[in-house]
Amino acid sequence: METESEPYVRLATLRQLHQVMADMNTARSLADTVQTVANGVVSGLGYELAAVNLVRPDGDLVVAAFAGNASAEALITGRVGPRAAWDRRLGMGERWGSLIFIPHSEGWVLDEDDVPQWYTDGPEPRFEDEWHPSDRLFAPLWANGALPGELIGVLSVDRPRNGRLPGAWGREALQMYAFQAAIAISNARLRANMQRALVRLEREQQALRASEESFRQAFEYAPSGMAIAEMGGDQRGRLLRTNDALCRLLGRPASAMRRYSFSDLVHPEDIGTLLRTSAEGGRAELRLARRDNTYVWVSLRNSVVADAADGPRFLLTHVEDIEERKRRELQLAHRASHDALTGLPNSAELRSRLSARLCRRPASTADGREAVGESPDAAYGGPGMHGFDQEEALAERAARAVERFDTPAGQPVVGYDHVHVVAPEDEHDDGTKGLAVLFCDLDGFKSINDRFGHHTGDAVLIEVARRLTSGVRDGDTVARLGGDEFVVLADGLGSADAQDLAVRLRNAIVPPIRVDGRAVRVGASFGIGWARCGMTAEEVLKSADQLMYAEKRSRAKQQRRAG
Repeated sequence: METESEPYVRLATLRQLHQVMADMNTARSLADTVQTVANGVVSGLGYELAAVNLVRPDGDLVVAAFAGNASAEALITGRVGPRAAWDRRLGMGERWGSLIFIPHSEGWVLDEDDVPQWYTDGPEPRFEDEWHPSDRLFAPLWANGALPGELIGVLSVDRPRNGRLPGAWGREALQMYAFQAAIAISNARLRANMQRALVRLEREQQALRASEESFRQAFEYAPSGMAIAEMGGDQRGRLLRTNDALCRLLGRPASAMRRYSFSDLVHPEDIGTLLRTSAEGGRAELRLARRDNTYVWVSLRNSVVADAADGPRFLLTHVEDIEERKRRELQLAHRASHDALTGLPNSAELRSRLSARLCRRPASTADGREAVGESPDAAYGGPGMHGFDQEEALAERAARAVERFDTPAGQPVVGYDHVHVVAPEDEHDDGTKGLAVLFCDLDGFKSINDRFGHHTGDAVLIEVARRLTSGVRDGDTVARLGGDEFVVLADGLGSADAQDLAVRLRNAIVPPIRVDGRAVRVGASFGIGWARCGMTAEEVLKSADQLMYAEKRSRAKQQRRAG
């Protein structure tokens, strides 16, 4: 086809084109099919180079086959081009029917993109219809053969043997070839998927036969516990058979185990977990009773087995001892939520505890009106507050009794179980009890770190943490926010109570701390903030932080060092 002029086309050329199309549909595998497609472009359509780029499951395109140049084939076969770069190419250039031609005058911008490509040398064309070495011609491959459809690949061709841009016949031939290639590749993929499915099915059947043959020995000698239980009838759940590992784990003989079901052995607090566990593929972590009345943490995994084609069904349960893992999980959970140096709750745990007490709705005022507005003044009784009249307030409170509140983290909690967090209106004790947030910053700590080193600084932080913890009530939270900053959450305090607590804690910190035979002293500045519903944990901590710095600035430097 590369020698005849249009519109004259030799019959031999048509036969050759027909043959390469037939070869595409007789290839045995997907790899053979795409290679045949590339070879057919070279042998039947009169181009020197051709590549087949297939769309992968992730959307990118991989060079699956190349024909016409062994060196270029070794260089780019298997390389991947991003889908975005390909979409850019397919949106450029001139449309020749379903083909996309990008002339060298436009295609130079693609020379450095991420699509695998080859470079050809040659003289500059002397005539308008000659092929330029930097021209590009693409034939998209669509799943149904033509638009609109799913793109399954792109056929790239280069260097027509006659050195000219393809005319009407050449374009039509390439479009027809791409249409048939897309069908052949789709069929090859379908055959490959069917073959894989058949192989997988055969393997599963073989595995099932092997499993049935070896089940008894696998059950009896399994290193972890296994049990078979009834699934229906009057004795649903009763253990029919247990292996030695399960009997050893629970300290009970097999004859005694047959008198129980798992519901008889589970810890009372875990019975709900057991009942919620799905029979088919269900999994649960719970505690089972040993013969000595102690409990062991286990992981239960269930699966359903049939005795015969239409016979009774049983529940096969795998029981794994996870006592040690549970112990490690508790340790890891503690490490994740507590400061490694002092053992106090860390910043994340502090924010979690504080957020758990707050909701997004501001608390109602004393006269039954609900505070609204963006600012703290408007939300908590300041000059920007707006209210409902009495009937509207009653209706609103009745609706809130059954609706859910949104926590700052976005998790709903039942409205009628939530108690709004309120706070004293000013520094004078008006009898209101609230959640006080005491922000503590150590004075003089940096100089200790600089003079005596981090070892002494760490020892000071540990002792300060101990003194703070000793100075609060059970149920209060002392957390290390970071560096030399600590936060105390104390609920149920009035304004005077919070002031007294800050003084006591400051006095507890001031006495000298002995480290390696050396006495060092630090002071402390406290800012007392109040948590209120309608605020976030960050806002509460920021308010207390600002008050702390205001208190620090109000005290002379010597006073701060003295505590």
